[in-house]
Amino acid sequence: MSNTDQLSPSAGVTKEVVLEARLVSKVYNDADHEVKVLSDLDFKLHQGEQLAIIGSSGSGKSTLLNILGGLDEPSSGDVLVSGQDLHDGNEAQRAKVRNASLGFVYQFHHLLPEFTALENAAMPLLMRDMPLDEVKSLAEEVLVSVGLSHRLSHKPAQLSGGERQRVAIARALIGKPAVVLMDEPTGNLDRGTAESVQVLIDSLNQEYGIAFVLVTHDPELAKRTGRVLELIDGKLVER
Repeated sequence: MSNTDQLSPSAGVTKEVVLEARLVSKVYNDADHEVKVLSDLDFKLHQGEQLAIIGSSGSGKSTLLNILGGLDEPSSGDVLVSGQDLHDGNEAQRAKVRNASLGFVYQFHHLLPEFTALENAAMPLLMRDMPLDEVKSLAEEVLVSVGLSHRLSHKPAQLSGGERQRVAIARALIGKPAVVLMDEPTGNLDRGTAESVQVLIDSLNQEYGIAFVLVTHDPELAKRTGRVLELIDGKLVER
């Protein structure tokens, strides 16, 4: 199967499929009971596309995001990132694919408290054994792009909630991944700060051409994406 699909037939534009789920299911066995959380999910995400996944609490949204990010194994089915099977090979090989092709942003930023904003943003590239001067330069560049040029040497405790989330977004972007996965990126922010993060996501999507998958309860954030899927009874329904 080709890793390109027709995104807009009327415009004649083809874009690479950067993330694909093929018949992905997740089943948990609890004592004598089998709980099917995800059931034969199929979807494709194209380069530069924004996708929101919504659903009630406990519907399996975070489980799906963890599988898409290679942090959890599907019970069956495949996940392809830029044509590579994410769940093929050993953990070291999967980690290499994650580092090269995926960025992650969580509701709680998971910044390392003892490191500065610059050092936190640089972490994915430090894992690639790149020259330190080059890593610092790229970290500064991406922090400037998210509006934190004046906070490079500040540690997380010295930053506001919105600033910490911006550092987390910079960390996700620094390796220029094909896809950034976001789990409730505005869920822990006040309305005004959440709106500024929403605007930032839009501008970064346009600037870098990176695809975004956002799991969210926030209807305003979901509406800003070009596409919304709702997870109901283990199935994805297009909205």
